[in-house]
Amino acid sequence: MQRAIQTKKLIHRSSLFLVCEFLVEEKVGDEAESKTAEEEEEFEANIAGSEEMELSISLILEKIENYTQRVSELLESGKTMIRALSDEFEEKVVMIHKHQVEKWQEEIRELRALDASNEEANALLHNARYLLQPIRDN
Repeated sequence: MQRAIQTKKLIHRSSLFLVCEFLVEEKVGDEAESKTAEEEEEFEANIAGSEEMELSISLILEKIENYTQRVSELLESGKTMIRALSDEFEEKVVMIHKHQVEKWQEEIRELRALDASNEEANALLHNARYLLQPIRDN
């Protein structure tokens, strides 16, 4: 955006330069009226060339302004697209993280249930061993 502003300032300066140049040419044109007819014809040819040059320059300046505007719009569009992609990426990464954490939490619950079952089986085996021990001794 700042480049667009700088380019517009440059275009404005160029336009001011062209206006100043035109005013100088007008002054020269006033002086040329006092010259001979031959010099007038030469001067008119130069003015015609200058008018063509002015037209060419103004067309180029218009192209610059249009191009600058398109680039500015493209940059804004790109920024918007990148923000949208960034938001979508963030949402997906968060969703993947959440899913993985839930999976691990389920694994922890299963391990705790297995551990509790193993502890219960171990206690039963210990009690059975204790109960069966006196029988073996007899």
